[in-house]
Amino acid sequence: MSNKIQKFNDYREKMNKLILSHDNLVIKRLFNLDMKTYQDGVLSSQTKEMLGLVSSMVLRCDDCIKYHLEKCNNLNVTDKEMYEIFSVAVLVGGSIVIPHLRRAAEYWKELTLNINSK
Repeated sequence: MSNKIQKFNDYREKMNKLILSHDNLVIKRLFNLDMKTYQDGVLSSQTKEMLGLVSSMVLRCDDCIKYHLEKCNNLNVTDKEMYEIFSVAVLVGGSIVIPHLRRAAEYWKELTLNINSK
């Protein structure tokens, strides 16, 4: 795993543990709802992660984008599928999404290079 990917995952895990250690019922329920939302249902978890990625790009949340990119990679989304996802996000979000598209493409490349180098 690349240093960039490891650093993101380590920080996310560390902060989630800190946040959940405060035992706030609302936060715990929100985290649980988020986890359950992306499980297979009528829509596959892969489709839901793709939807989450588009939404995150349109909302311009770089941490969310990285999270969904990694999930999409783990669920075997291809490069061709990813660039179609990117095209939907840019169409819906407009040109303001382009800087996030650049960072998403960079992180996607990092993820896929990491997988291909195994």
